[in-house]
Amino acid sequence: MTDLYRAREEFGARLRRLREDAGLNGKQLAAALSWPHSKISKIELGRQRPTVDEVTAWAEATGAVADTEALLTDLRSLRVESAAWRRQLRGGHGVRQRASIGLEHAAMTIRAFEPGVVPGLLQTADYARQLLGRLAALHNLPTDVEQGVRLRMRRQEVLYEPGKQLRFLMTEAALRYRPCTAATLRGQLDRLLAISGLDTVELAVISFEAELPMSTSHGFWIFDERLVLVETLSSELSLRDVEDVELYIRHFERLWEVASRGEEARTVIGDVMRGLG
Repeated sequence: MTDLYRAREEFGARLRRLREDAGLNGKQLAAALSWPHSKISKIELGRQRPTVDEVTAWAEATGAVADTEALLTDLRSLRVESAAWRRQLRGGHGVRQRASIGLEHAAMTIRAFEPGVVPGLLQTADYARQLLGRLAALHNLPTDVEQGVRLRMRRQEVLYEPGKQLRFLMTEAALRYRPCTAATLRGQLDRLLAISGLDTVELAVISFEAELPMSTSHGFWIFDERLVLVETLSSELSLRDVEDVELYIRHFERLWEVASRGEEARTVIGDVMRGLG
């Protein structure tokens, strides 16, 4: 049983106690809320995650309005899923890269911010090979780097899908850091210049001289307006709460406003390339 499912069970049991304390059985509460009886059961057993409106209605129907704020705080925690990298990579890089393919093809708009590395969808094979190999070594896992690289390259087919809006935001530091040889980094920067001409792609770089609206502590990817992925050293967080997604979109747009875009972004990339000799 996962920690997330156990948390849903505990939350469901808490709602069940509120119903029982109100002297209602499942059918009576369902009737009061105009819900199917099966929905009450699924929520109480942790098989269905309720919405904000549903939890609020539940509290009102059971006379537990005073508990609403605390319930909603706990509900938000259920909408943050954490998947440890060690667990994700146990089956190799290929499994993780395949999961990204479906997610990226399903989204019409992707906003990606990376403060310290070139985004995966824009990486060359040589650059990706270095990153994937080091990630596996960090977690002491057997590696299938070459399969991971092939699938990461396959992910990039999404760059050429008509109608997509793919917005990539990086810091100048991400262009200058060397998780690879200078030759590999030079090839990676050249790839960025080529990709910046695609109709589906918008590229922006936050230069060292830019005045930031706030700190850029970690990278994140936003898929449409429904999901945010945040990578930490040990885990990947999936955020689906509406307020969380809206917060990350606001943060992205404010960073985007101070970034160099279009020809200015290409100028920054070109300057970094010339510095490599």
